[in-house]
Amino acid sequence: MSVVHHRAVTVDGYEIFYREAGPADAPAVVLLHGYPTSSFMFRELIPLLAGDYHVIAPDHLGFGRSDAPGVGEFDYTFEALARLTSGLLDHLGLERYALYVHDYGAPIGWRLALEHPERITAVVTQNGNGYEDGFVESFWEGIWAYGANPGPDTEPAVRVALSLDAIRWQYVHGVSDPSTVSPDTWEHDFALVSREGNDEVQLALFRDYRNNRPLYPLLHEFLRTNEVPVLAVWGRNDEIFAPAGAQAFARDAKDAEVHLIDGGHFLLESHLDVVAGHVRGFLGRVLG
Repeated sequence: MSVVHHRAVTVDGYEIFYREAGPADAPAVVLLHGYPTSSFMFRELIPLLAGDYHVIAPDHLGFGRSDAPGVGEFDYTFEALARLTSGLLDHLGLERYALYVHDYGAPIGWRLALEHPERITAVVTQNGNGYEDGFVESFWEGIWAYGANPGPDTEPAVRVALSLDAIRWQYVHGVSDPSTVSPDTWEHDFALVSREGNDEVQLALFRDYRNNRPLYPLLHEFLRTNEVPVLAVWGRNDEIFAPAGAQAFARDAKDAEVHLIDGGHFLLESHLDVVAGHVRGFLGRVLG
């Protein structure tokens, strides 16, 4: 099994943690995590890819083992997180890479692709939305309301997402056998988002999420113009990003490959081997 290295570098004055594995001269794959987790979500996938690929999985600022400055020190937006990620990849000398995006990793990855379309060799989206189609309204209506009018009337509905029960729900909802999902996952994430001041970090990103939606037409144009290969591998029981969000990629990505799997939002926890099989097969075909 490939050795996984745990490293950190300073980007724009902030320490960014990342996991790295695989040959440095192999095709690069960048794994971008979602809320409320970190590169920890890829801990078992990385060794399955690292035999053939140079794998990089960072923790976004405010998450995992990366620095987590308070909102008074850093303006948390998805644009800012993408800028730091771009700085990390520049530091590592990655000039071409495939993206694997999940949840929050998607709008960060889309910004990387729009900034440097020539660098993107392929896209794997695992419950990472790029279309209006994917939003489950019952989940998102409170976030849209909070983003449009942040304050005491709208904040309680989104603050509940920081609770242990809500984080556990993200992991086990839609999973036919929840006993296959380790409690370590949600307990790990809850401990990190519960650090002093991190609630305000997460609230800032909740408020900013609506600013990702205007990027979608630009993403669709990128997919059509660049004909970048796309794999959408999706938990079809996800009630955050519905299967329609996966199927929508076929509208703009040439020969998009879409797989809907009987799982939930954190598909790697319940269907690791299935996802890894699809990803390895896809990358093998499009990257050689």
